[in-house]
Amino acid sequence: MPKSKSKRNRYVPPPPPKPKPSPKWIPYAFFTLIAVGFSMIMARYLFSTTFPVLDSNWYLGGGLAMVAIAFAIATQWR
Repeated sequence: MPKSKSKRNRYVPPPPPKPKPSPKWIPYAFFTLIAVGFSMIMARYLFSTTFPVLDSNWYLGGGLAMVAIAFAIATQWR
């Protein structure tokens, strides 16, 4: 007797492959850029009166750029 259509084995696609683990340097780069970026921003605001060299907006922009790059790197961390 033939099998009914509801009892036949249906095709089940294979599960998608797991993504490869991220390289070891990604977390180190992320945490280093976050720490250096926040340090530059804090130095700009805390020590600008004591050290006039830090009174430049380049420190603020550089710190914000490092934090932005760190968050871009964090998207690659698996």
